[in-house]
Amino acid sequence: MIKKLDITREEVAREVLKIQLPSYKIEAEMIDFYDIPPLKDNVQTLQKCDEIFLGYYVGEQLAGAISYEIEASILTICRMIVHPDYFRRGIASALLNYLLDLNLEVKKMIVSTGRDNEPAKKLYQKFGFTEVADIEVVKDVFITKLQRNS
Repeated sequence: MIKKLDITREEVAREVLKIQLPSYKIEAEMIDFYDIPPLKDNVQTLQKCDEIFLGYYVGEQLAGAISYEIEASILTICRMIVHPDYFRRGIASALLNYLLDLNLEVKKMIVSTGRDNEPAKKLYQKFGFTEVADIEVVKDVFITKLQRNS
């Protein structure tokens, strides 16, 4: 089941953080860079962010989440989170499908991921995103920006 999350509620922010930290730790290991901003989040920073969160539940357990922002008809996917215990179960695909099915009035969607995060890049490409740029965020660490026009 997928539902909108109220990230301003402390218990919801805690629940998201419990899956976000292990999820992004895997990406950090994959790209050999541990200064990823989501790894620095805490309950308060999550509560204060302006992102819209959707959560994927397996029974009562939050297993994945996606967050996004919309500005000037551009939707930016800010976070794609799947707890490692739930990898390869189609949760990220289900979250992307759900987001796309919302038929939000946007001209394009953008997302960024570690350049060396091949599973994430393949996922986004499967949904019509194309690579538009590799950006060096710090010396020898690159993210890939992907875009999908609506």
